[in-house]
Amino acid sequence: MSTLQKTVTQKNLTPQQVVAELNKYIVGQDDAKRSVAIALRNRWRRMNADEEIRDEILPNNILLIGPTGVGKTEIARRLAKLADAPFIKVEASKFTEVGYVGRDVESMIRDLTDIAINMVKTEMRDRVQEEAKEIVEERILDILIPPVKKNQGTDNSAPGFNSDDDDFSPQSATDQELNERTRKKFREKLRNGELDEREIEIEVQKSNRSPMMQVFGPQGGMEEMGINLQDMLGNLGGQKKTKRKVTIEEAREILLEEESEKLIDHESAVQEGLERVQKQGIIFIDEIDKVAESSGNSKSGGGGGPDVSRQGVQRDMLPIVEGSNVSTKHGMVKTDHMLFIGSGAFHVSKPSDLIPELQGRFPIRVELNSLTEQDFYDILTQPKNALTKQYQAMLEAEGVEVEFTEDALKEISAIATQVNERVENIGARRLHTILSSLLDELLFAIPDDINSGDITIDQDYVNKQLDDLVKDKDLSQYIL
Repeated sequence: MSTLQKTVTQKNLTPQQVVAELNKYIVGQDDAKRSVAIALRNRWRRMNADEEIRDEILPNNILLIGPTGVGKTEIARRLAKLADAPFIKVEASKFTEVGYVGRDVESMIRDLTDIAINMVKTEMRDRVQEEAKEIVEERILDILIPPVKKNQGTDNSAPGFNSDDDDFSPQSATDQELNERTRKKFREKLRNGELDEREIEIEVQKSNRSPMMQVFGPQGGMEEMGINLQDMLGNLGGQKKTKRKVTIEEAREILLEEESEKLIDHESAVQEGLERVQKQGIIFIDEIDKVAESSGNSKSGGGGGPDVSRQGVQRDMLPIVEGSNVSTKHGMVKTDHMLFIGSGAFHVSKPSDLIPELQGRFPIRVELNSLTEQDFYDILTQPKNALTKQYQAMLEAEGVEVEFTEDALKEISAIATQVNERVENIGARRLHTILSSLLDELLFAIPDDINSGDITIDQDYVNKQLDDLVKDKDLSQYIL
């Protein structure tokens, strides 16, 4: 079993376990959660299926249909975190057909490949942390107390003393013995953090790469040429070393990163990253409805402006979604077993306005519901990262405890629903603007006027801060 398969086996979550985890962060949208949970489990099933048929089992890509702010992106992002899978969110409207100025669709695969390789390198760095810490400790000690060179006649393997001996005599000790004893004392101080504020001069590697070097072009090959040319020119002359004066605390972080980088096997990281991106990669294509030709446009025959390359983008996207080879600077990447999750509001166009071939590559379609007043209340109270909890944590850092009463949260939910109906329905994002306006006075007053104590946000306070604005038709403060 390969390293990748072991990783997938460890993330052996059942569909119901996946949904339970998603419920901690996302309110409602049960159909969408079920679909992505099944898709994730199907990956594990494919990896453990008979080898003869394994490569024939292709993922069922998903199309999420629903208005903005109902949780489409969050579902995909949390799914990727659960699976420890390489994940990227792209917007279909940012891509153009090959031949036009802009990014080509293959760039999403190249970006995802870089993400996967960086993920693997991060895991490798974590595995060598302890070894790197020991090397860093020795490097810092060498700067503080340079080691004494041993005489050729001295037996290096047995210095013949114990620094803990009671009969140790500084007068009769050799330079090497004194040096070792001093290093031991400094090592203890170093580990206890007693020397963290002391400044030392360290030598660090300085890359000779020019960050501005880039060749732009409409085609993927040109983009790759730009990247490879940058790498090639950046490595001319190798890496230079530069001296920096920093505190020991800062030096520890800088040197730890440098030593960890030396200890990891970059070649195997690239190979594992390529395998991971091909078998675990998740690409979330947002605003896919923006590249669909709306029914009205196709009938009228108009197609100027931004419409000019819409079908071209779909045609370019088709081979990637159905499975093809994409050239990256790390090697060829197969997209056959990547999971693609499309997303769009489809207000103007419909899923059937996509070209038929692309429609067929998104066999699972899930409609997400608009958020109700009860949903808003649940969003404010249930998720582990609820917006109210975020504000409480921020103000707690200032020494101020903030509590929201149940009536206050219900009032906020009602106002969010009302504003969404009257202005523009932006879903749960409305809560950000509502809470920002509600707490504006407090956030400004803390810590100058209020630096400690408990504050309770009740319904009266909510009405006082927000009611006048809602009654007036001046709702500009709520529009993102």
